[in-house]
Amino acid sequence: MAELNETELNKAELNENLDLVVTARRLVTPEGVRPGRVLIAGGRVLAVEDVDDADTVPASVPRMDAGDHYVLPGLIDSHVHFRTPGLTHKEDWEHGSRAAVAGGFTTVMDMPNTVPPTLTEEAVREKAAMIAGHSLVDHRFHIGLDPERPELLATLDPEVATSAKVFMAGHHTAPTVVRDPVALEKAFVAAAEGGVQLVLHAEDDLLFQLLDGWWGDPENYREYEARRPRSGGIAAVARVIELVRRHGTKAHILHLSSAEEADLVSAARAAGLPVSFEVTGHHLSFTDEDTKRLGARTRLSPSIRQQADQDRLWEALRSGHSATIGSDHAPHTVEEKTQTVQKSPPGLPGVQELAVGVWTGMRRRWPDENPDVAVARLVRHLAEGPADLFRLPGKGRIVPGADADLVFFAPDATWMLSAHDVRAKCGWSAYEGWTMTGRVERTLRAGKVVWDAATGEFGDYDGRWLSCAPAAVETEGV
Repeated sequence: MAELNETELNKAELNENLDLVVTARRLVTPEGVRPGRVLIAGGRVLAVEDVDDADTVPASVPRMDAGDHYVLPGLIDSHVHFRTPGLTHKEDWEHGSRAAVAGGFTTVMDMPNTVPPTLTEEAVREKAAMIAGHSLVDHRFHIGLDPERPELLATLDPEVATSAKVFMAGHHTAPTVVRDPVALEKAFVAAAEGGVQLVLHAEDDLLFQLLDGWWGDPENYREYEARRPRSGGIAAVARVIELVRRHGTKAHILHLSSAEEADLVSAARAAGLPVSFEVTGHHLSFTDEDTKRLGARTRLSPSIRQQADQDRLWEALRSGHSATIGSDHAPHTVEEKTQTVQKSPPGLPGVQELAVGVWTGMRRRWPDENPDVAVARLVRHLAEGPADLFRLPGKGRIVPGADADLVFFAPDATWMLSAHDVRAKCGWSAYEGWTMTGRVERTLRAGKVVWDAATGEFGDYDGRWLSCAPAAVETEGV
């Protein structure tokens, strides 16, 4: 990311162009948490100053003082399903982006399993045009892998997409599952040739079909986790690692759910392979015991596993073995979720709850940890990590030249989440009744307020479709 050299700027001219100054006692920067001022013009950060520096900004320039709140860079959720097009009875882009900014997210990456699925460059362009004027957040799209034409990834235009979603297992809203191992290998070859980052739902669909033929469908949610066992994920992750080793393809495992998978990917990455993994808020927040109690509210794919698995995922977060945290925001209507065990679809809303849910978990698990260390970890996984992994220039850090995306975060606020708080179109949350620690008080995108918790008001729906960095450009790894 190009940074402006303040010593080369004419200070008077800089001040003349300023739109806003944000002052904070706890500004979260790549160098650490410190007091500072963020000078903003034209939607970008012009400078980050120490508060001890002489304040030469004209009094006419608007100011915001964050007080004792942390000021974070705008967060990035690289795994959402905003359901546009074709499934907007569950969620639509306006509601999804409201949930995002209320949760501190200013950038999202949307998945392709819509109706029709987003499998071509033209479909991505059409989707972007459909969303224009309806988004509070900046956005990019993961294109979908067409199992019939995996070779398309070799010539994917990086201005359209630099990442492709691969479903290795199917469920209610996964219409393009790659079951043929030959087609899967072709996808890895093509992605390596085209410089495309694969993001994978890594479970073995043929293994699940075999087990389903023996066991039959689950009759209740006490059986659910066992009917979608860890063996499916372990087998698929092992296959992904071998294909990465063979072809050098960059691969990111989504919503990794078990301790064994975390160990496999961590070992592969330590061995120098370009493979990484995401943990999700719901796998950090719930266990299979919650699914037995809550039923469809926490029915997921991959399923939520046992306490030991959750503990390993938290350790992956603390150690930095995981690269990103995603919400896998995948709403369904109450009517859909209250069908029989056999028919109820997996998935739950989560972008609004993600950052505060993870923060709540960190403060409860590690109560004696310095909060500055904890907030740096949150930013690393929810801002810096996805910005680097998916080549999102101008995102993920508060530095000169970056987009002026900022979040005012109250780390010690406690509040109980209710359905009234939910901004997603579905109107429900698996976290209802939770006492949360931490609250997003204000979210700015491009230097303008898009969410204010005090008033409950949103900003302008002028979020941008982000142009993609050329595939040949490398950024700092996560």
